[in-house]
Amino acid sequence: QPCWREYLTTRIEQNMVVSCTCPISECRAQPTTAFIYSILSSQEIIAKYEKALLRCYVECCTNLTWCTNPQGCDQILLKDGLGYGAACSKCSWISCFNCSFPEAHYPASCSHMSRMTCAKCNHGFCWRCLKPWKPNHKDYYNCSAMVSKAAWQEKRFQDYNERCTFHHHAREFAISLRNSISSIREMPKIRNLTFVLDACKMLEQARKVLAYSCVYSYYNQDTESMDIVEQQTESLELLTNAL
Repeated sequence: QPCWREYLTTRIEQNMVVSCTCPISECRAQPTTAFIYSILSSQEIIAKYEKALLRCYVECCTNLTWCTNPQGCDQILLKDGLGYGAACSKCSWISCFNCSFPEAHYPASCSHMSRMTCAKCNHGFCWRCLKPWKPNHKDYYNCSAMVSKAAWQEKRFQDYNERCTFHHHAREFAISLRNSISSIREMPKIRNLTFVLDACKMLEQARKVLAYSCVYSYYNQDTESMDIVEQQTESLELLTNAL
């Protein structure tokens, strides 16, 4: 038992317990959950084992994913219908089900969002050139696979990048505004400000769509469909600025 306990503990610490087999080289048998529970005595190690099982289960289910809130959230999300994202019931963050980008990015497709992260080891890499994201890749466009295109698309990229950055900053402003109103709302003798909070939430959502619309437009080469998209985007931007 001491040998098994040390072996299983090491595999759990290395996050490799789900795929571990008997330490005898010619034996491919895998230890059962009941056997592992009978060997382990540390509650801390058992908790890590159960967490590994849960993580493996979520990764195997196409209709489940972890909340990708960068502030940290341990909630599991269930895909509802054919939507691109799902809102976390715990923190309200909207995650993408189809890729590991930190948030839902509709209307930009998953292939537009170059940065990928391995769900098992958190290794960050570019899906275009497969090179590590750090320390040299740094952003979505510093990619060796895009160098030939970058030469003639530089001005076009700068225009879309500036628009995208503006909408992201405007979204942060909307979030800050909503937080300020929420604190004012708690003061006595202040009228109900629910409608203002709803307006801030709508403003935040619109800025998010506009930001990712820039990504979508930048990569889309279908001129006919893009004329319609650009018209709709311009209309949404005018209404959002008015709001």
